[in-house]
Amino acid sequence: MLRKIQICLCFCFVSGILYEISLLSSTVFSYLPMAQHYLTPEQVLNLGKSIIFLETTERLEPPPLVSCSVESAARIYQDRPIILFMRGLTNETALDMNTSYAAFSLLSSMKNVFIFPLQMETVFQETPLLQWYNQVVPEQEKNWVHVSSDASRLALIWKYGGIYMDTDVISIRPIPQQSFLAAQKSRFSSNGIFGFPARHKFLWDCMENFVLKYNGNIWGNQGPFLMTRMLKTLCNLTDFQGTEDHSCQNISFLNPQRFYPIPYPAWSRYYQVWDKSPSFNHSYALHLWNFMNRNRKVVEAGSNTLAEKLYKTYCPTTYEDLIQNAKHRDPLSPEDAE
Repeated sequence: MLRKIQICLCFCFVSGILYEISLLSSTVFSYLPMAQHYLTPEQVLNLGKSIIFLETTERLEPPPLVSCSVESAARIYQDRPIILFMRGLTNETALDMNTSYAAFSLLSSMKNVFIFPLQMETVFQETPLLQWYNQVVPEQEKNWVHVSSDASRLALIWKYGGIYMDTDVISIRPIPQQSFLAAQKSRFSSNGIFGFPARHKFLWDCMENFVLKYNGNIWGNQGPFLMTRMLKTLCNLTDFQGTEDHSCQNISFLNPQRFYPIPYPAWSRYYQVWDKSPSFNHSYALHLWNFMNRNRKVVEAGSNTLAEKLYKTYCPTTYEDLIQNAKHRDPLSPEDAE
């Protein structure tokens, strides 16, 4: 009798997990938030069409801009899983973080947001990057935080498909294209946001070139310069004349207005007060250039800056919990977001 009860309980538990996974693949994430704790990264990623963010530093508290990026994506892409991979997390600590930090609690409460440890050796399995990863010495790498992020995003999107976004990208409307690169300017691609279906040849070729042309001392050599030189092998890049997009074989090369309407030399304008805020009618998301933010400009409640208005509109929970109520919490880590 006891044996039958044990079998019955086991069956019920497994059925419950399968049921939660089946709910994930529906158009609305209508499961209980606690169900996220039972899902592995592979189970979520295998659903396809994930929006992926990476944190390759060891910090455990996502600052407001990271939280805003993830929240805005969760609101814009409500039928897709939003995944934040964090290097500082381990399997033992992952489930406890939502009670330790304000941003974890905030993001964990969103039904389509998942926060997982970033385990690079697992990520690089079955890709050209594994041999490179096993040979490189992170402590001797000048730009390891960025290089490891460049590699991880290529491998994850190649394996599972979806969209990669930097953690300083605020989503404002859905991206209609499935296979795309984002032009930072004419004839030059960024790698801060891109999307492809799983096993796309372009990303495999990028990973092979990553290893072949590896030079960790040159910032961006494995990132935007890699994407640009690989795109140039497929077609002749020309200047953008207006707000049109370009096409390179089966890849959309999206106009700088889609993600970079404010170019990096003018990045500080996000933290200024505008007489009339821009409409960003031609944009899908906005890259806030946090890498350029050396003076640590932040969004402050009541400042009326463009960034504050974006927070209020596209990540209102982050704005309320982490900006308006910031004075009640400890200062956040000043480390860079990608």
